[in-house]
Amino acid sequence: MSTGLEQLYQQIILDHAKARHGSPLREYDGAGRVGESHQLNPVCGDEITLRAGVADGTLATVTWDGAGCAISMASASVLTDLVQGLPRDEAITLVDAFREVLRSRGKIEADEEVLGDAAAFSGVSRFPARVKCAMLAWVALEESLLAANA
Repeated sequence: MSTGLEQLYQQIILDHAKARHGSPLREYDGAGRVGESHQLNPVCGDEITLRAGVADGTLATVTWDGAGCAISMASASVLTDLVQGLPRDEAITLVDAFREVLRSRGKIEADEEVLGDAAAFSGVSRFPARVKCAMLAWVALEESLLAANA
């Protein structure tokens, strides 16, 4: 395995791909509003459905279900851990920071203080075909928040 692939499949990605946090998709029965989004990567077939429950401007819960590569499933799992309990605006800021790193083609190093375990995906930015896999859940979260009108 090349050094690039070793970095791509870091242990944190493999761990989250195996033990998915926030999956399966669950009904939201809490206060506030709920939004849902289904995203599909037509290039590779990865797909995810994500549901976000928002109460008082805070992400009360994020659950999802999906099928795809280790990168897309691990990214959804890491996202779930990062955003649950955050104010909506902070969650959007994380999505923007993650997107900036992934679109940088390796030129921007992820700030672990900001992105936590999501920093493990910074190596994905050097593999343009995999960027959409890693972004799938993050885009689903954005659309879920719009659908919840939160």
